[in-house]
Amino acid sequence: MQDDEPGRRRPRAAAEAWSLLRRNRDFRLFYMGELVSFAGDWFLLVALSGLVLRLTHSAALVAAIFVCFNLPYGLVSFVGGPLADRLDRRRLMIVTNVVMGVLSLGFFLTHTRSQLWLVYFLVTGISAVSALFEPAASAAVPNLVDEEDLPAANMLNGSAWGTMLAVGAGLGGLVVAVYGADAAYFAEALSFFVAAALLVFVRRSTSREHDAGEDHPGIVAATHEAVRYSREDRRVLVLFAIRLGAGFALGTGALLPVLATDVFHAGDRGTGLLFAMRGVGAVIGPFLARPLLRRGNATFGAATMCLAAFALLCALMSWMPTLYLAAIVVTAATIAGSGQWTVVTYSYQSTVPDRVLGRIFGFDGALITFTLAASNALCGWLAGTWSVRTVMTAVEISVCIYLIILWLSTGKLRASTRSAPPATLETSQDPNARGG
Repeated sequence: MQDDEPGRRRPRAAAEAWSLLRRNRDFRLFYMGELVSFAGDWFLLVALSGLVLRLTHSAALVAAIFVCFNLPYGLVSFVGGPLADRLDRRRLMIVTNVVMGVLSLGFFLTHTRSQLWLVYFLVTGISAVSALFEPAASAAVPNLVDEEDLPAANMLNGSAWGTMLAVGAGLGGLVVAVYGADAAYFAEALSFFVAAALLVFVRRSTSREHDAGEDHPGIVAATHEAVRYSREDRRVLVLFAIRLGAGFALGTGALLPVLATDVFHAGDRGTGLLFAMRGVGAVIGPFLARPLLRRGNATFGAATMCLAAFALLCALMSWMPTLYLAAIVVTAATIAGSGQWTVVTYSYQSTVPDRVLGRIFGFDGALITFTLAASNALCGWLAGTWSVRTVMTAVEISVCIYLIILWLSTGKLRASTRSAPPATLETSQDPNARGG
């Protein structure tokens, strides 16, 4: 679909997304699995944040949960990307969902301070396995939908995270308060098993057919090829740089339970509300970002501006006098942040060849999660000395300075984003490969 074609009107974003879900059974099943899985994730996160804070009264140990969610993901993404390009992506997603569901059952054994080590162990395991799932899922989307439906698919995928953040976190806070953490553990395990079952019924191929004798590089070689590709196509390199900034900015999310409990004195209810309003923003953001999605055009200028708005609004949110005002501002922040995610993801999917797309997403996931884990750890450590509000402001302002430097250094590249994409690597050239 050429959105800028003269005399042609593009359908409204919501109608475009609904049309895709109505027409494409396989993508509908995939999307439903994403919704269910994300809901369980946020039930779990609210429950674990409250458990650790009640048992330890330590902001650093709460932040450590987020580190365990992110650091293993970054490490294993270097494996997940190559596997997504080598194996059947649908089967890989089914197996990893089942494994994560089994691991989630272990949380039923965690109730006392002496058992907290098991919380971090299980979170680490789920994070590592999810790093095998996510590159496969992201790289599968362009194969599950027709080319003209790719923008709508990205809107829906971006909103899936937000929709279930809003439902899962908001409802999770209430469920944990009424029924206890075990209810959240059950919801998390069940969500993975349901997601796996839905993927069983997907019929459309999630990968293009590989040529006979096509090379399957090892982990080190695959990582090297992803780096080499980004050097060939400097737009991808800049997108990687934006994701680094995004990871650092998102790190302050580890302090939301502390902000809700220690500043606004709202406990699990407040934590659930702040996470839920992040979800509302993440539902809206991808749809508002729809006009920015242009095939072959890595709109990193727009992505940079969205990320800067996210960082500034997060800093402002921390100084709101009431929980409800903070919830409104965090909604606006996440609209901007999810817009950035949608633009960057679509840019990868519409410009990178299928045979290396999993590796690009794996490398991207590693970059953002390493930065996010480092930011989570830094925020937790600084919160032991400074106030939560001061830490959040300092981190987000640092991100804005980074983005200003990035913006000034990429002026020529931003001016040429409408030019034809460069040729792919010699080893990646394939007339049947998307974007090749």
